[in-house]
Amino acid sequence: MKVCTDACLFGALTPSLSTSGEGATNVLDIGAGTGLLSLMYAQKNPGAIIDAVEIDEAALKQAKENFDASPWKDRMNVYNLSIQEFASTATKKYDLIFSNPPFYENALESVDEKRNLALHSSDLSFEDLLSAVDQLLADDGSFFVLLPYHRTKVFEELAAKKNLFVKQKVLVKQTSEHNYFRCMLCLTRKPAVAVNQTDITIMGRDNKYSGAFVELLKDYYLYL
Repeated sequence: MKVCTDACLFGALTPSLSTSGEGATNVLDIGAGTGLLSLMYAQKNPGAIIDAVEIDEAALKQAKENFDASPWKDRMNVYNLSIQEFASTATKKYDLIFSNPPFYENALESVDEKRNLALHSSDLSFEDLLSAVDQLLADDGSFFVLLPYHRTKVFEELAAKKNLFVKQKVLVKQTSEHNYFRCMLCLTRKPAVAVNQTDITIMGRDNKYSGAFVELLKDYYLYL
C-alpha cells in the first residue's frame, strides 16, 4: 500500500491534537497497515508502548520489518488479528487509540482482494470499530480517527451512542480551491463544552506544500 499524504498528516497531527494524547504510555493503532502511524507516534513520544493490530498478513509482515528497522522496536508490538478478536482478549486499557480505518464504503471495489480489505469498510464497519474502541479505551483516554469528510456526521452520531464525544476536529482540503475531503477527530468519553474546530490546506496556490503542512511534517519528511 502506498503512503498517502493525508495519512502522514494524520500521523503528524495525532500527538498535537490534544494534550491528553501527549505522553500517553499505552497506545493502540487499529488497522496499522505497514505501521506508518505507529512509527510517527513512536518518533515523537519516547515513553509510549505501542500495540499495532493488522488483519492482513502481508501488511503485518511489512509493519514488523519496519518496526524492527526502527530505533523504537523495543516498545512496538504488532498483532495479526481483527480488532474484534483483539478486543475480546485484551487485558489492558489504552490511554490513546488511533485509527485510519477502511474508507470507501459502498464504492466500486477493486479486483485486488487485499486492496479491497484495506480500503473498504465491509470488513470493519464504523460500528465494529467504535465497539472495539469502547472496550479498549481508558476512562480518561483519547481516540483519534481519520475519516472521509462526507462520513463525519454519521461517525459522530454512532460514536455518541457509545458515549464517545468529539473534542477536536480538523478539516482538511487539498488546496484552497477544493472542498474538504478528510476530517480528523479527537474523541473522549467526556462531552466537550465546545468542539475545537480548525482546518488545514495541504497545497498552496504555488502548488507547493502549505506553510502549515510543512511545519507539521518537517520532522518526518526528508525534503521539506
